[in-house]
Amino acid sequence: MSYSRILVALDRSAQGETVFKQAIAIAKPNQAQLLLFHTLIFDGRNLEAYSGIYGQNAMGISSSVEEHIQTQTQEIETWLQDCAEKAQAEGLAVEYDWRIGDPSSWIREMAKTWDADLVILGRRGRRGLAEVFLGSVSNHVVHYAPCSVLAK
Repeated sequence: MSYSRILVALDRSAQGETVFKQAIAIAKPNQAQLLLFHTLIFDGRNLEAYSGIYGQNAMGISSSVEEHIQTQTQEIETWLQDCAEKAQAEGLAVEYDWRIGDPSSWIREMAKTWDADLVILGRRGRRGLAEVFLGSVSNHVVHYAPCSVLAK
């Protein structure tokens, strides 16, 4: 099967690097366009760490959280740009994007709106009951993505 638009869901792990290399290997012979995509997970549970440092000072927490998010988004932007340059060096057309929130939902949504014909993403390795009860991003995407999915 030939693919022309491949969404590559990446994280900054060794597994993410494997997913990236696999995406390039699939995209090159097809001259497929890549969308490198990352989801920054940030939720209210992260506030607990800041409340311990700053006490109950809501303004201090808010300011510190905002700085933390800004730092992380700058790091993600730089990292995705570096990945895009590596893929471009392989002769591929590349875009990149990121969002804050639930990875499962965002990957599914981006695959739909970008009109991907393949999503490539990693698996954390949960199996059996752990995957059933805890779920996984890859499991959700495999079942609900609007296109083919390769979970590496």
